[in-house]
Amino acid sequence: MLSRIAESLFWIGRYVERADDTARILDAFLGRLLEDPWADEDAACRTLMSILGAPTPQDRRITTGDVLELLAFDAEDPSAISGAIVAARDNARGVRETISSEMWECLNVTWHTLASRRVAAERLGPTVFLSYVRERAAVLAGLAESTMSRDDGWRFLVLGRSLERVDMTARLLSIQATTPDEVTGWRTVLRSCGADEAFLRTHGGTFDPQRVTEFLLLDRLFPRSALHALGTAEQCLHELAPTTERAGVTDPARRPIGQVRTRLEYAEMTTLLSELPQHLRALQQTCATASAAITARYFPQSAPVTWGTVAWGGS
Repeated sequence: MLSRIAESLFWIGRYVERADDTARILDAFLGRLLEDPWADEDAACRTLMSILGAPTPQDRRITTGDVLELLAFDAEDPSAISGAIVAARDNARGVRETISSEMWECLNVTWHTLASRRVAAERLGPTVFLSYVRERAAVLAGLAESTMSRDDGWRFLVLGRSLERVDMTARLLSIQATTPDEVTGWRTVLRSCGADEAFLRTHGGTFDPQRVTEFLLLDRLFPRSALHALGTAEQCLHELAPTTERAGVTDPARRPIGQVRTRLEYAEMTTLLSELPQHLRALQQTCATASAAITARYFPQSAPVTWGTVAWGGS
């Protein structure tokens, strides 16, 4: 497969997952603000922007309108929802011979409809826009599942999506780790990951920080957990370049993913919560290292695109 095509598919996976996850996060956090009229809007907005590594102005208070403008509606920034959709559509336009026509139509229609959805959001509230993005991301994922051959193109798409998912889960948990006693915060994290209903079916209605952390990091059956996404990324890399060496793993992208997955899988449950900041730093570093290694090996003409650094409040 041409490196140009591989790179575009990899970033389509990442950008669509980024738009989906950012919409989930914004929806959950804005809902939490509405449920708690005494919440500090400025502090909550700064926390949200810290999750996504967005710069925050220090000379004035930040409102939910500012957050939506920067993280949802900015079409120039690929870290924002609109910018991620634009970037995914631009990449898809260059590989229309590789993806299905239904996938291209889905991204193209989504891009054309964003402006009208933003206008509707100004009248009816941001949920109109955020729900639409989540629905379209789900439609694209379903079309990819049902219309793409399980070849290298598919593997690059899933690889990008999996790495982005791991990084986003780590970012969400990194903020909650600084306020571990807030039960509403843990439920918001679950909602942001689309995991609240799956968690309730598995563990019941007690939002214990230990169980929530285990579920989002270590659950083998939930597709948005860090462990599941790491395993998927590792499998994609193995199929892209099957192991030929008799000892060890020489793939510089697969090795760090396998190492952090193993550490998570065999982590001591009794110390998981106290060691959470270390685990999350390792996850984010692994995603950055693996992305750089994938870029160097499969599409070396481009520099890797990385998220901003999360500001850590804890040790």
